[in-house]
Amino acid sequence: MFVPKLVTCFKQGYSRQQFLGDVTAGLIVGVVALPLAMAFAIGSGVKPEQGLYTAIVAGFIISLLGGSRVQIGGPTGAFIPIIYAIVVAPKFGLDGLILATIMAGIMLIIMGASQLGAAIKFIPYPVTTGFTSGIAVIIFSSQIKDFFGLQISDLPPEFLQKCQIYWENFGTINPTALVLSLLCLAILVYWPKLKIKIPAPLVVLILATAIALVIKKWFPHLNLETIQDRFGAIPSHLPTPQWPALSWEKINALWQPAITIALLGGIESLLSAVVADGMIGGRHRPNMELIAQGIANIASPLFGGIPATGAIARTATNVKSGGRTPVAGMVHALTLLIIMLLFAPYAGYIPLCCLAAILVIVAFNMSEIHAFTSLLKAPKSDASVLLVTFSLTVLVDLTVAVPVGLVLACLLFIKRMADVTNVSVVTRELRDAIQNEVDDPNAIALRDIPKRVEVYEVNGPFFFGVADKVKDILSTIASGTKVFILRMRHVPSMDATGMHALMDLKHKCDREGIAMILSEIHAQPLIALDRSGKYEQFGSQNVTGHIDDALNRAREILGLPPMPSLPAERVAEVARERPPAKPE
Repeated sequence: MFVPKLVTCFKQGYSRQQFLGDVTAGLIVGVVALPLAMAFAIGSGVKPEQGLYTAIVAGFIISLLGGSRVQIGGPTGAFIPIIYAIVVAPKFGLDGLILATIMAGIMLIIMGASQLGAAIKFIPYPVTTGFTSGIAVIIFSSQIKDFFGLQISDLPPEFLQKCQIYWENFGTINPTALVLSLLCLAILVYWPKLKIKIPAPLVVLILATAIALVIKKWFPHLNLETIQDRFGAIPSHLPTPQWPALSWEKINALWQPAITIALLGGIESLLSAVVADGMIGGRHRPNMELIAQGIANIASPLFGGIPATGAIARTATNVKSGGRTPVAGMVHALTLLIIMLLFAPYAGYIPLCCLAAILVIVAFNMSEIHAFTSLLKAPKSDASVLLVTFSLTVLVDLTVAVPVGLVLACLLFIKRMADVTNVSVVTRELRDAIQNEVDDPNAIALRDIPKRVEVYEVNGPFFFGVADKVKDILSTIASGTKVFILRMRHVPSMDATGMHALMDLKHKCDREGIAMILSEIHAQPLIALDRSGKYEQFGSQNVTGHIDDALNRAREILGLPPMPSLPAERVAEVARERPPAKPE
């Protein structure tokens, strides 16, 4: 459970052929990751080299210690709105981002050590789709400035205010930037259809940089903004690690964003690992993956990086390129390091509109349009969870959207469970409603129910969502009833609220002079009654394992002889006498 996949791969035997495949895949993924790492950093409001630091440091650690064979780690688009909100906040800034990332890393390690990796799968699909699509909208909206070359100094983090700023400054479009953006976008869309192995982002990067160099030298009046124009030259070395300034005041203020980074990083990495498992037919170790993600998110900010997690697109590229062990991910990180050491001066000439075009494609791929539209046609409860999570992600904040989406999903699930659990009277059954019970040897219709005996049945979990249905049972019981039998053969579980409602019903029966009998109770509800000391209040003679035993106990209370055994002829006779079901 806590052994890195790299160790397992080496123990199983690592061949020269595997090594060559991993090196090839690592080189390809490293080239693909280069523009993405810088684009994600710029979109997050930090310097482009910080994205490279993250991909190098965190990417290497995630592959070295992770629980997936082919997971590629690094900065991703999912973190853009979170990082941007922290960086632009006056009380946090870059130091706050570093501290929040380290705190998130510690949380991820605790989650993995506590074996919570498998718990991520319980997050409802509408919630993950809602915030993923919302993040895609935020990424797209954040790139409009550079895509069109708008002359805007500072962008607010709020979506609606950002749209207002765009509307007011739409007349400042830079035609050169727009044309180059559209060219890059067209290449990114149509290049993969040519089935050429050279990655589209690399083609776009080289072409756009070459065009920028020509413009800078021969047509400077076109004012094409590059990385160097806005951020300065990109360093050709890794910075020395530095600890951030710590204070309890900052730690207390950063709890919420740190938890969001940890949860989003855990969800994103494990979703990516699941996708990778499907592509290679493997099985990742979720807890080891969380621990590796945690260590990576502690190390990355120390070197000036930003939060990192598993990257689905780069992981898929790794698999398609032949990567089959964590060595490929480590080679990917080393490839980025070599590129930074040798070609950092040229990276400064990459146009910002080129990186904006790359992020527009990333946002489109993240949007999950097909999944979003299909969920809108799902049951209303799922559609409402999707829309609430999506709207809050875009208009408010991811830290609000995910908890609200989870709570809403839980409440609607409770309602659905309460709707399918019912308490019904079966003494006076409507024959057309129970036609299928002719094949049930335990059907109440096959038994002789003495007068002054009422039989009710609970169908479904007996929990707090249905407790109110039990409270009003006595008001429906026929007058003169002396024995009340509650069948629980279809009650798989009972919680404390359900038990309280059951005991409340028992006390009401006692006050009315009605004997209460439990019939066919399952193990979990029975153990719950016994451990809470409530079993003794019923008495062992009033808790029976079969409906016949319950009816005989009722006869005993009423002073009647025991019920005779039910002959096979009687079963056949009842089946023949049963009227046909009414057409629906």
